[in-house]
Amino acid sequence: MVSASELEELAHQAEVDGTAPRVGVIIERDGTVLLLERHDSGPVRVPLKLPGATVKPGETLAEAVARGVCEETGLAVTGIRHHVGDFDYLSPDARPVRRLHFAVDVAAFEPIRLTAHARYAWMPLDGHLPVTSSIRGILGTYRDLVNH
Repeated sequence: MVSASELEELAHQAEVDGTAPRVGVIIERDGTVLLLERHDSGPVRVPLKLPGATVKPGETLAEAVARGVCEETGLAVTGIRHHVGDFDYLSPDARPVRRLHFAVDVAAFEPIRLTAHARYAWMPLDGHLPVTSSIRGILGTYRDLVNH
C-alpha cells in the first residue's frame, strides 16, 4: 500500500515543479484494466482513458483518487496499492500538468455507473490497448510491477 507520506511527497514535488496534479487510476480485474471512452463528437475515434481527476485545491491525492473513481465509474476505492508512475504534459490552455498514476483496490467491480463517458471496457493488459502512448507506457510499467 502507498503511504500517506509518499502521497504527500508526490503532491509536494508536483507543486515545487510548478505542475498542476491530476490522477489517473488503474483498476485491474483478472488481467484486464478498466478503460473509459469519451463521448465522441466527430469521425476520429479518440483513445480510451483511465479513470481520473484533477486534484482540487486543498484535496489530498488519496481524496482525488477516490473522488475521481467514484465520479467517473461509481466504484468505491478501498486502498491505493501502487504509485505506478507519472508524466508531464501541457493542458489545452498551455499550463503544465503532472498526471500521477495509481493502482487501486475497489470494494466491487460492478455496477459501473458512467457520468461523463460514453462507455467502458475491461481490456486485457497483455493485448493492444487503444490508449495514448503515455498511458501505454504507464500500463506497461504496471504489468512489469505486478508480474515480479
